[in-house]
Amino acid sequence: MEKNTKGPLLYKRDENGLLENVSYIFNEDGSIDWRLMIKEEHLFPNKLWFESRKKPVPKTIEGLKDHQLLIKLSGIKELAKLRGFSDLSYNILKCEQDHVAVTCSIKFIPNYETDGSPVHFEDMANATLNNTSSFATKFLETIACNRAFVRAVRNFLNIHIVGDDEIDKSENSTPSTISKSSSLSPQGILKNTCIDSGHKSFDEFMDVLRTWHTTGVYKVPKELDPKSWSGFEDVPAKQAREFLKLIKN
Repeated sequence: MEKNTKGPLLYKRDENGLLENVSYIFNEDGSIDWRLMIKEEHLFPNKLWFESRKKPVPKTIEGLKDHQLLIKLSGIKELAKLRGFSDLSYNILKCEQDHVAVTCSIKFIPNYETDGSPVHFEDMANATLNNTSSFATKFLETIACNRAFVRAVRNFLNIHIVGDDEIDKSENSTPSTISKSSSLSPQGILKNTCIDSGHKSFDEFMDVLRTWHTTGVYKVPKELDPKSWSGFEDVPAKQAREFLKLIKN
């Protein structure tokens, strides 16, 4: 019979807030590279990305870049578990037969990256009849909650791989499809604002971003890789809000 201490010891954290039985991978600045902490079993090729460009879908993830991948919900759950959190709650902002909007709020436990303080982080997602398909259309609340959870975890941990639960799986969808009438996320609002400003495609927006960077209006942080973004949904929530302010000004 196993001793009762075996399980608890696997969850024991050190003075830095890190699990003692886990080997972490670090960035040059000393922060944790949460992207590299994702096990390959939780990643797979983004079928829609390849099909929309009329390219064959790879059978493995070998050699693929982040914007060509999707991460399973299981991978996001494992990352949240590794990082550690004490509270998780959902707030339903809208709940109608064809549209559900939800925010997910997570209280991450202290670690050395947060100077020993807990951090609340929140993100939003929606599920509609226009961005879901098959049986998912009957469980919009669940889909919206899953999407909000995925976005909250990956945006907080600076993960730029889109979650499988986040993508539009409706018929004739593309990786960057977001419903203008229903999207309430920072990325969705950014897309809608760009459309209203005359920049109707993501490529046109990227041209504007390059101009901002070149002229010094907005310097892209070194840790970001805009080249890996294939659509508005790949833009981190923080940057999406900053871009919105620049466009409106």
